[in-house]
Formats: sequence, C-alpha cells, structure tokens
Amino acid sequence: MKSRQGELLTPAPPASMAGTAEGRPARSVGTGRAHAKLILLGEHAVVYGAPALALPVPQLSITASAGFSTRGGEPAGVSFTMTGSAWKQVETQASEGLRRLTTDFRASMGIDDARHLDVIIDGSIPLGRGLGSSAACARAVVLALFDLCGREVSERTTFELVQTAENVMHGKASGVDAVTVGATAPLLFQAGEARTPDVGCDALFVVADSGTVGSTKEAVDKLRESFRRHAGTQERFVRQASDLTREAVAALAAGEPAALGSLMTEYHGLLRDGGLSTDRIEAMVGAALAAGSLGAKITGGGLGGCVLALTQPERAREVTQRLHEAGAAQTWIVPLRRLVTHA
Repeated sequence: MKSRQGELLTPAPPASMAGTAEGRPARSVGTGRAHAKLILLGEHAVVYGAPALALPVPQLSITASAGFSTRGGEPAGVSFTMTGSAWKQVETQASEGLRRLTTDFRASMGIDDARHLDVIIDGSIPLGRGLGSSAACARAVVLALFDLCGREVSERTTFELVQTAENVMHGKASGVDAVTVGATAPLLFQAGEARTPDVGCDALFVVADSGTVGSTKEAVDKLRESFRRHAGTQERFVRQASDLTREAVAALAAGEPAALGSLMTEYHGLLRDGGLSTDRIEAMVGAALAAGSLGAKITGGGLGGCVLALTQPERAREVTQRLHEAGAAQTWIVPLRRLVTHA
C-alpha cells in the first residue's frame, strides 16, 4: 500500500515480494510493532464489498522480536513464544497463521538455509475482542522479520503477508484489519482500497471489554448460514449496512457527533438482528446509552468482544462507570480528534 494525497491504496495481492528493497545491514534481532483497531460501522458487510469505517487504537499495541538460531527447534522451522497468560492460551491457533506467513517470507527472501527462526511476541491487545489482535500480531512479526534481514518493506508487501495469516485464522478476511493495524488515522475501507475520510467531530470513544472472547470465524459462518437459509437477507443486510456507513462518513465529515452516534446504535441493531450480540453486550450497550452516550454498538465480529460508545468528554466518566457496572472487564478512551491531529 502507498500513501498518496491522503489515500491508502491496497492493490490485489501479487505473487512476488515486489516493493522490498535493500535497506540496512542485517541485525542479530529484528523488531516490529503494530496496534489495535476499532470498526465504527461496516462489520461483516465489508466481506461482501460494503464500506467499513475504522479507527486505529495506538494505546494498545503488540511488539515482536525475531532472530535466527542454530540450536533448538526443527531446521528451517520457526518457534513462537507469546508472553502473557491470555496469549499462551491461543498460542497454537495463532501460530498456525504465523507459520504460513514465515514460510512465505522465507520463500520470497530466498532464505533456504537451515537456520531456525525464534519469534517472541508481547502485546497489550486482548485476544478475541474485535480489536484486531491477530492482524496486529501478524504485522508486528512481518516488520520484525524484515528488520532482522536489514530490508525495507512496502505497505503492499506487509499487507499481503498479514492477509496470509488472517485468512488462516478467520477464513476469507476482508483486509480492513490488516490495513487499520498499521494506520495512523481513521480510514474508510472498501473492496481492497482504503482512504482517509474527512473528520469534523471532536468526541471520545469509550471502548469496553465485555470479558467474553468472541470468534470472528464463528460469527461469519453464523451470518452466512442465515443468509443461505433466508432468501434476500444478504442483499438487504449489505444494502442497509452500506447506507448506514456512508451516512456515518458524512456525519463524521460534517462534525455531527450526535448523528454519528445514532447511526452507530442503528448499526448495532443490524448486528443484533443477525444474532451476533449477547446478553452482556446488550446490557453494556443499554448502560452506555442510559449514561448519555451519543451512540453505542458492538465492535468487531461479535458473539462477545467489545462495546464501543461515542460520548462527549464531559460524559466520559459517567459512561465508563455505567459500563463497568454492566459487566465491562476493562475500558479504554480513544480521543477522535487526537488521532486526526497526530496523523
């Protein structure tokens, strides 16, 4: 991907590593970093070509370090060490996609010797919460591998490799997570292309972790099965989701946070009607709205995960307190204006 006139372009994945270049001397240890993401509107529909409005969350990040070793592990293989109890619980599942990623990396870089790769991953992004933990993990590993070899890497190549891991983890991935975990500003993603939308709003997002792990793949499969059983529901869902997301982009640009919040809540209703919410999520959405949020919804795949509430700064404390009372395990504040200012 390249950044040009405020627009991020994600081309169709090519078969080669075009875009890599000689950069600096190889290192004994390479490092890479990526951050979390939020979907404001567009979950699930984006897989069917609809637009999705997304935000980077720089407060939550993942760091990876990579090095070659001649001892331990299978020759020309890779070992992953994931720190923190939450990461250790899913090490096998996560490493399946990362192994595919590293295999593609070796082939593309022409690394055919027997050196073993050791990768250590450390992160603060909760897993299975709709915050892009798997995509951020993959991006951090990609950057660490290229840093290890002393090579610069294009956004296009990074995207390809992250998508390799994402498709293993979740099935067919839209690409929005792969782009947003490396973005520096809000973006509108559709059909493989992303651009930075105009932002005229100054508000806060309160992100609340329900404490329940969701499954993007399970949610995608559930929605797809519903579409299969009920004729016309897929077209109706995608049309409604697209309309809501486009209206939200207009509200964001016009500086109308109340309208944006209302559209978020309406989109939540669309996901809830698709069977992707839970009792705790509903309680948290209701609590946020009762506390004065402009809008609230589930964010990400669903069946657990996080609730996203749009609020004015003066209501943030009350909204956060009510969310915790409704069952939130932890919360974070994401200032919209700061994301734009620091882009």
